[in-house]
Amino acid sequence: MNQERILSVLLAPHVSEKAAMMADASEQYVFKVMQTATKTEVKAAVETLFGVKVQSVNMININGKRKVFKGRAGRRNGVRKAIVRLVAGQEIDFAAAE
Repeated sequence: MNQERILSVLLAPHVSEKAAMMADASEQYVFKVMQTATKTEVKAAVETLFGVKVQSVNMININGKRKVFKGRAGRRNGVRKAIVRLVAGQEIDFAAAE
């Protein structure tokens, strides 16, 4: 895989209450990823960027909501998320990664 592609797959960590509980309880972290990202690319990107060992990756596609703004119908952009489970005993510290 292209190193440049691997580094651009992860867009941002998804910060929510549910994501924080998953990180504390079972070493699972949620990332927003590119629409064309695959599981193997996400796994390689997390292992390269954070120096951890990934056990599994699950992908989620969330369709954008339909909204009306000033009488005009529109649609928000969809989001693709990756839930990354790490090997037991490892964790990602986002504060130190910056």
